[in-house]
Amino acid sequence: MSTPDQAGDAERTAAPLAELPSVVRRAEEFAARRRGVLRTYFYNHPRIMDVVVVLVYLLVSSGVFAGDRPGMNVRAHVVMVAASAIVLMFRRDKPLAVLAILSLFEVINIAMVPNTGNIGVSLWFALYSVAVAYRALISFALSVLCSVPLILYTLFVYRLPPELLLPDGPSAAQTSLITAIIMVLANIIAAGIGASVRSGRAHETELRQWAVRNAELASVAERNRIAREMHDVVAHSLTVMVALSDGAAVVVRRDPAQAGEVLGQLSQTGRTALADMRRVLGVLRADGGSQRSPQPLQADMGALVEGFRQAGLPITFSQAGPAVPEDPALALTVYRIVQESLTNVLRYGAAVSRVNAALEYDAGLGVLVITVTNDGHATLDGSIGTGRGIVGMRERAGIFAGTVDAGPLASGGWQVRAVLYPAQGPE
Repeated sequence: MSTPDQAGDAERTAAPLAELPSVVRRAEEFAARRRGVLRTYFYNHPRIMDVVVVLVYLLVSSGVFAGDRPGMNVRAHVVMVAASAIVLMFRRDKPLAVLAILSLFEVINIAMVPNTGNIGVSLWFALYSVAVAYRALISFALSVLCSVPLILYTLFVYRLPPELLLPDGPSAAQTSLITAIIMVLANIIAAGIGASVRSGRAHETELRQWAVRNAELASVAERNRIAREMHDVVAHSLTVMVALSDGAAVVVRRDPAQAGEVLGQLSQTGRTALADMRRVLGVLRADGGSQRSPQPLQADMGALVEGFRQAGLPITFSQAGPAVPEDPALALTVYRIVQESLTNVLRYGAAVSRVNAALEYDAGLGVLVITVTNDGHATLDGSIGTGRGIVGMRERAGIFAGTVDAGPLASGGWQVRAVLYPAQGPE
C-alpha cells in the first residue's frame, strides 16, 4: 500500500542537489492547479475538512425533523446523531475503527428510531475515509459487509407503517427491497469516490517522485557531460603541450628561434586549456549559468588542426558536401570527435607520416560522416590510455543516433569513423 512518505523517501535518497526543492515545489504547484483552489485549501487544512464533514452530516441528519413522521423518537435520534458526529471527527486517524463503530450505531439507530430518514448516512463518510486509506478491494468489500446488518434488518425485521405507503405504489416488501438496494449502492458509491481520491493522490505522489528522479538523472547527465569535457580538455591540451615541449627540447640548440615559437605555442595551449577548464567548472557553480557552453564551435576546427600541426602531426583537413546544420550541440560533437581522434594519434601513434581528417555531409540522406585516419603504428606502451576517449566519442555520437568505429586498417595505420544523423539530435 502506498503511503505519503514514499515521495519523501525518494527525495531523501536522491543526491543533495540544489535544484531538487524547486522541482518538488513545481510538482506540488501542478498538483494544486489540478485540484483547484477549494480542494487545495481543504487538502492543506485536513482538520477543517473534518469539521465540514461533521457539519454536512448534521445538516443532512437534521432534515428528518422537518416532517412529521409517525412513531418518530426525536430524543433518541438526536442522541444517535450526536454520537455519530463525535465519532466522525476521528475518521481520518482511525478509519476502520470509525467504520465499525458507526456500523453498530446505524443498527442501534434504526432499531430505536425505525422511521428515521438518515439510514446509513454516517457510513458514507466512514467508507470514503476507508477507501482513501486502503486498497479498493478492501474498501469495496467493507462497503458490502457493513451494509449486511442494515439489509437484514430492513428486509426481515422492520415493518413499514401502512400510512407511508402510496395507494398505487409498491408494496411494503417491495419498498423494503428497494430501500436495501439503495443502501448498498450508496455505500458502494461512497467507497468508489474515496477510491478515486486515493488514485488521484497516488498519481500526485508518483508525479512528485518522477520529478525528483528526473531532476536527479538530469543532474547526473550534466555531471557526466562535464566529466567528458574535462577529459577532452585535459587530455588534448596536455598531450599537445607534452609534444610541443619535446619538440622544443630537440630544436633549442639547433634553432633557438624556432624553439621560441614552439614554446610560445606551448604557452598559448596552456592558456587555452585553463580558459576551457574555467568555463567547464563554471557550470558547477550556483551562479555559473551565464556561459554554460565552454565548448568550441565548428568554426574553431581550423585552429584545432593548426594546433596539432604545431605539435608535429602532418595533418590534412577536408570537408565535402553542403554546410553542416548550425547546431551548437552538433558542432561540439564534431569538434570533440576530431579532437579526440587527433589526440590519440599524437599520444599513441608512432612513425606517423600522414594524418587525414575529413567531414562529409549528405543533406539528402541527413548523414554526417567524420573520418580520421593515419598511417602510423601503435606505441608499445599502452598503459597511458584509459579507454575513456573512445567511450566519450561514442556517447557524443549517440546524441545524434550515430555510431563510432575505431580500429586498425588493413593497409596499416588506424582509422576512426563516426556516422551522425543531425536531424535526430536532441530537441
